[in-house]
Amino acid sequence: GGPGSYTVGTMSERFDCHYCRDPLHGKKYVQKEGRHCCVKCFEKFCANTCMECKKPIGADSKELHFKNRYWHDNCFRCFKCYTSLVNEPFMLRENNKIWCSNCTAADEAPRCKGCFKPIIAGDQNVEYKKMVWHKDCFTCSQCKQVIGSGSFFPKGDEFFCVSCHEHKFAKTCAKCKNPITSGGLTYQEQPWHSECFICSNCKKQLGGKRFTAVEDQFYCVECYKECVAKKCAGCKNPITAGFGRGTSVVNYEDESWHDYCFKCTKCARGLANKRFVCHNGKIYCAECPKRL
Repeated sequence: GGPGSYTVGTMSERFDCHYCRDPLHGKKYVQKEGRHCCVKCFEKFCANTCMECKKPIGADSKELHFKNRYWHDNCFRCFKCYTSLVNEPFMLRENNKIWCSNCTAADEAPRCKGCFKPIIAGDQNVEYKKMVWHKDCFTCSQCKQVIGSGSFFPKGDEFFCVSCHEHKFAKTCAKCKNPITSGGLTYQEQPWHSECFICSNCKKQLGGKRFTAVEDQFYCVECYKECVAKKCAGCKNPITAGFGRGTSVVNYEDESWHDYCFKCTKCARGLANKRFVCHNGKIYCAECPKRL
């Protein structure tokens, strides 16, 4: 029974202790379930056992009970911080230990991966893949500065701020030598910023467009034809190549021709890969100079 199931008083009538038969007249006694007993026998046979100290809760002690469990009032303290929980909110946890609400909240709270202390309600935190940090504990693995809620890059078990990631891991543009943080393109296995891979003449970006390379310079189709390509001695148009289709070129002395423009001045026979003669600066097949 609970604390209300017995009464304590001083015997004024003649009764003997129910257990040891000592006379109780004029002595302190306890009455429980219709039986009178001395204080000593009450503690031995009737008293509840304290859940904390495992000792009997005597007739002179204040007793607290909860769900058929009993404590001395001075044993009713938080298992973690030892604060008295008499008239305070508490939790009954494993092994019949009582905890105050603050210690319960801290014990059940997730632990910061940085400082390993609990993250309690109201703390600013950062979560990533079932891991959690206090906001000020989420720092860059390289420079140790607080990342907090800013942008970051994970690498294995490490985390890097944008600046450190750029310098440590980002590819470097072949032209400007600065890190490429997003986008970019590759040409001949070298990375470029899109804004760095441009026509050397008109400065338009060449990403995704047809272009040709001349030594270390790049040209769009139009600029290559206009500024770079050799002019055909026959049709006077640019001789272009490198735009996805082959172009055969005939070179003779300091002049060049499209292969289909390299033909006899008189009979117009194609002379690419054939014998020809040059007379007064003009090209002829082997037969036509004889007819001039």
